[in-house]
Amino acid sequence: MKLLVSIHDVTPALMPGVESLWALCRRHGVVPALLVVPNWHGAWPIADHPAFLAWVRARAAEGAEIVLHGERHDEVGSERSMADEVRAFGRTNKEGEFLTLRREEASARIARGLALLREHGLDPAGFIPPAWLMRDDTIAACAAAGLGFTEDDGAIHVTAGTRRRLASPVVRWSGRSASRAWASAALAALRFHLQRDAPLVRIAFHPSDLDHPATATSVPRELARWVGAGSVIRYGNLATPRAAAAY
Repeated sequence: MKLLVSIHDVTPALMPGVESLWALCRRHGVVPALLVVPNWHGAWPIADHPAFLAWVRARAAEGAEIVLHGERHDEVGSERSMADEVRAFGRTNKEGEFLTLRREEASARIARGLALLREHGLDPAGFIPPAWLMRDDTIAACAAAGLGFTEDDGAIHVTAGTRRRLASPVVRWSGRSASRAWASAALAALRFHLQRDAPLVRIAFHPSDLDHPATATSVPRELARWVGAGSVIRYGNLATPRAAAAY
């Protein structure tokens, strides 16, 4: 079984949590992918935070893959339809930036996000939408932008070369409330027993995962279990011809 490990919501607004998760991953011998948001909620442009940029560049030098994670992450300026509400129910508190976007707007936001990261020496390997919510238009926009992959909560979409969909469960947590924290910790434990035979599993961390005692206990325990049962790979590994036959 192959593992992909990532830290979402990498922004100067949430750096204490990001740094704690990075340290946790490194203690387990894992170099996680970093999902960077160029301008968190329209109020945290990375250009205004040179210490943050230096930190991310240093992690990239250590081998961390850089992934574009939206332009601003939240849904400000977008209106949900009833169908969008159903798709997002229980999954995000208005943080699904690409949930409602059609091809043109998705392409524009991806282009702006890429420009911001590249301007500061960061070269994204792919794109992952906030909360894993997007339309098929966004997958097409990623391919057109020359990015290697994107993903939703059910699969990774390889967009470089021969396009393909690689089914992959996601182990994740939620610390948004006490009830969600306890429930997500229980579900994470269950996922190991139910999904450890999957050929490709993703472990996705968020900066708030260590805020509640339930998730703070669960996260290192489950990471150790998964790392002990499988081998960690990079997203870039999925673009090889050999990977196409493996998953």
